Amino acid sequence: MAINEQYLDGEYAEKNPSFHVEDSPWKATQILKGIERTKLQPKTVAEVGCGAGEILVQLSLKLPEAKFFGFELSPQGFALCEERETERIHYTNEDLFESEATFDLLLCIDVFEHIEDYYGFLRNLLPKAEEFVFHIPLDMNVQMVARSAPILYVRESVGHLHYFSKDTALASLEHCGYEIVDWFYTPNGVDRPKTLRARLLQLPRRILQRISLEMSARFLGGYELLVVAKKREVRP
Repeated sequence: MAINEQYLDGEYAEKNPSFHVEDSPWKATQILKGIERTKLQPKTVAEVGCGAGEILVQLSLKLPEAKFFGFELSPQGFALCEERETERIHYTNEDLFESEATFDLLLCIDVFEHIEDYYGFLRNLLPKAEEFVFHIPLDMNVQMVARSAPILYVRESVGHLHYFSKDTALASLEHCGYEIVDWFYTPNGVDRPKTLRARLLQLPRRILQRISLEMSARFLGGYELLVVAKKREVRP
């Protein structure tokens, strides 16, 4: 997997020393919701770009029959993973695409927006699992585009190279060979506002989403997308 140099040389770790471990319980809750809604029963679960590895820890508490495998290329992120390894959770600094292993379920949580060739990345994931869960930031909304500064901020601070709306995220997955099984918005900005501006937008987002969740996501932002997908069957 081609990876931006900042994840290898420590630049990303300097900007984000926790590798967003504080977000892991909330993200795991969203993943479990997707698993339950689609009635998945994975025995092996892998996560590509697993960061500090805490999402797998949280999932292991709710999926006691499964085994978990985290792939993290950043040396700094992998150091955090190693602290969390258990009998049921194994982490590796190996490139997923150089591994011969395949899994029942593959998690790609806030990852492919960081990948320069994200189409190639998504296509290369297809042989690695039977089902997939994606979590995708939705940076492309009216208030983000109108102000422009937030787009540049997520590029500089957390390394987003691509910016998605719900429609472009789903279209990208379908273009790369995935069949969408289920999707839903995850209200990160409503549930967990981190900045003063996000806190100021929390109430308008709550009010507007009661009228239309779609409008709130498109106009005010603060939402991400959880997608459950599988490989699209090729018909003769």
